[in-house]
Amino acid sequence: MHRDVYGEALFDFKEHGETLEPLLLHSSYGDIEEMPVEVFYREEEDLPELEFVALSLCDGKVLDVGAGTGVHALYLQNKGFDVHALEISEIACNIMKERGVQQVVHADFFTLQDQTYDTLLFLMNGIGISKTLDGFKELLKHAKTLLSERGQLIFDSSDISYLYEEYRLPRPDYYFGEINFQYEYKGQKGQPFTWLYIDQKTLIKIAHEEGWVVQILFEDDQDQYLVRMEPRTEQFEDPYHPTDL
Repeated sequence: MHRDVYGEALFDFKEHGETLEPLLLHSSYGDIEEMPVEVFYREEEDLPELEFVALSLCDGKVLDVGAGTGVHALYLQNKGFDVHALEISEIACNIMKERGVQQVVHADFFTLQDQTYDTLLFLMNGIGISKTLDGFKELLKHAKTLLSERGQLIFDSSDISYLYEEYRLPRPDYYFGEINFQYEYKGQKGQPFTWLYIDQKTLIKIAHEEGWVVQILFEDDQDQYLVRMEPRTEQFEDPYHPTDL
């Protein structure tokens, strides 16, 4: 059984102010990167503009999906929001509780049921948990079962097509934004996982097919963009019709 090396690195940083060894991230495009664990412990003043915009759009009861150590959940909680912090890592859940997050949910988003939220929030490319384009379609279907009548989905993602030029890689025979990763910490490797990065054109096409209204609200100079979506109603015509793309 693979260890939760991501959670162990988060715990060591909380205890020591740094990781005992670098948290490494292996990728299918051949690179090994060191993950800056301090990013999971940012203070409000360290949040980038994209995340501030996303947090300012939150409304009503919020589900912070992939909450990590609770950076965004704590921000919203301090603003008086009813926020639930969802995280699949048990170690991260315990860290959030210690940091003062009041409503921590240790679960897989795709198995969550019998709950209703006004905002589903996926930051730091949290939408990547869908793994593939088909998984993204399933995520959108499942999201509709969790949203209130006027509920919204807020997330960021990025177009990573530049990686194939930077590393001179051939385009794969599957969607180029489906990337395989594996964490390594203190000589131990975690469970391999796939993460989805979706470009805007593909996102808008799928969202329309699945019955969602899409708003691209913010773009930065790192090819990241912020999206707000809500299920389309008969009274609301989606301005992004695929024939316009």
